[in-house]
Amino acid sequence: MAIVATSGCMEENSSDKPEKITVIVSILPQAEFVEKVGGEHVETIVMIPPGGSPATYEPTSSQLKELSKAEIYVKVGSGLPFEKVWLEKIKDINEDMLLVNSSKGIDLRPMGEGMDPHVWNDPNNAIIMVDNIYKALTEVDPSNEETYTQNRDSYTEELKSLDREIQETLENKAGNSFMVYHPAWGYFAERYDLNMVPIETEGKEASARQLSEIITFAKQENITVIFVQAQFSTQSAEAVAEEIDGKVVKVDPLARNYTDNMYKVSEAFREGLK
Repeated sequence: MAIVATSGCMEENSSDKPEKITVIVSILPQAEFVEKVGGEHVETIVMIPPGGSPATYEPTSSQLKELSKAEIYVKVGSGLPFEKVWLEKIKDINEDMLLVNSSKGIDLRPMGEGMDPHVWNDPNNAIIMVDNIYKALTEVDPSNEETYTQNRDSYTEELKSLDREIQETLENKAGNSFMVYHPAWGYFAERYDLNMVPIETEGKEASARQLSEIITFAKQENITVIFVQAQFSTQSAEAVAEEIDGKVVKVDPLARNYTDNMYKVSEAFREGLK
């Protein structure tokens, strides 16, 4: 009888637990944005996993199944290749899901024939993305609006502090050029008055002539560090580094722990910029 009574108690308690809102995001940094605002009220699922490339990743069948029960999908909304290919299919899987453009209100910068999708790499843009996520959560779950408001305000202050510290870290580097393999740091460069020089553009490897011009420029500007990310091949970057007697340094624009990672990134740029 005691066992039956305990069992009944456990079932009653578990049913009292409020259900979490399932929020799907495209990339890992968005997961921190959602969780910082939603706290214990959300369950976040990331479509592109660690090491996955937004240019080539295809969702698994289990991920597509998760989509069918989600209340919210937060897209980056700035031209991410993954979203260009998959967003219509994702919407068809769950027509009742609230689709949120987290880049709404951000001034997109041109990149090649389209727009630069890497908006989150400027903390000021991250603040806008967080506010768009906050609005979606309060729309779907108005009963917890007060909690979401407090969480948004607290995290916004954290992001403002991050921006100030990056400015201080890079204050003596204004106007300097840095070289990257994949052009993921355009918004970062714009915010902190730096000049990004990419080796790869429009998803294409540089030609022999372009590599020669890049090497010449690097020598003129005394660039000795090339920044790369794990999601792309580093072969071309290593070839350029060898020619300029430099080195390759990894910085991750797609880390889940957004604020901690951005501190590390700014320190890497401080050390790598002349």
